[in-house]
Amino acid sequence: MATRSTIALEYADGTVEQIYCHWDGYLDHNGRILQEHYIDPFKVRNLMDLGDVSSLGKDIMPEPYREHTFNKPQEGVTVFYGRDRGETGVGSRKFKDYADYRKNSQGEEYNYILRQVDGKAVWFVEFYGEFDGPLVNAFEFEAHE
Repeated sequence: MATRSTIALEYADGTVEQIYCHWDGYLDHNGRILQEHYIDPFKVRNLMDLGDVSSLGKDIMPEPYREHTFNKPQEGVTVFYGRDRGETGVGSRKFKDYADYRKNSQGEEYNYILRQVDGKAVWFVEFYGEFDGPLVNAFEFEAHE
């Protein structure tokens, strides 16, 4: 059974962009990958550019000259519905600001967003209505549950 999530990026102009991820949205998988490999907003923007995700990996681009498909992905490489399965209508969703994102975004079990706080990129997560705050605090929260 899938643990669905969303991944979003708040841009410097205040707009927000969001994609869907079907598999392994929980903290110990997608949360850790985002915190450890996607703290750079430009790398997250590259995720947004490729649209909805089947499974998140630490890398976006596969190694050249090696097969990478939906059914035969390279280890550790993100699998996208558009690029890797040829689906259409799987692009990102855009919101005019954070309030619009909170009101109108696609909500799943885990919802991650990268925001700027005092000039530093910080991941936030909301899950199951139990937690809504910085991702680093969510790891501690879940450890005490």
